[in-house]
Amino acid sequence: MRAGTRVLLVEDDRSIAGFVEPELERLGFNVRCAYEGLAALEDAKEFDPEVVILDIMLPQLDGVGVLKRLRNDGDQTPVIMLTARDTTLDKVHSLDLGADDYVTKPFEIEELLARMRALLRRVEGEEILKVSDLEVNTATREVRRAGREISLTAREYELLEFMARHPRRVLSRDFLLSRVWHQEFGVTANVVEVYIAYLRKKVDLPGELRLIRTIRGAGYALRE
Repeated sequence: MRAGTRVLLVEDDRSIAGFVEPELERLGFNVRCAYEGLAALEDAKEFDPEVVILDIMLPQLDGVGVLKRLRNDGDQTPVIMLTARDTTLDKVHSLDLGADDYVTKPFEIEELLARMRALLRRVEGEEILKVSDLEVNTATREVRRAGREISLTAREYELLEFMARHPRRVLSRDFLLSRVWHQEFGVTANVVEVYIAYLRKKVDLPGELRLIRTIRGAGYALRE
């Protein structure tokens, strides 16, 4: 998910909205909150979100009603439903009406982010990031260099994809830590050095042009 992605969060529980909104903004998303159904419909027209996080239990017009009106109006914006009612009926009903996914409360922010990433990848389709002869397929998470397939762990891939989205830019350890590790508890900046070393062993083989550069005193860059 790219920075600036517009997210409409529709949640009447202010404590949940007050937690989710700043977390998404900290990660670079452009977030607007609505606290009841009719306001959500207005915001959907005005804000033109790229993804909607929609609670089922809302005042005035519930989430199912909001979803139904959006789809009846031809709005195909991806929608993730939030529900405190962990029943198959609620989930099936929402999906039948056109919801793309659902998350059951209580949830961890990482679960919500993972659902958003997967959903936006499906919607956006295949995207190939290229730096020299390195190719990163963001839809399939496949990485190749000069036709050679590179097998990466999930975290190695996330780090490489982020660097490939910012080619030539010098990225500090702290910046990479905040954007790739999201300031996970107990993780220090030294982990960035460790994973950069892992990537170098897989991406920059002997005899190949070095792409992963260390910029002394500043950070790292992916460039020729």
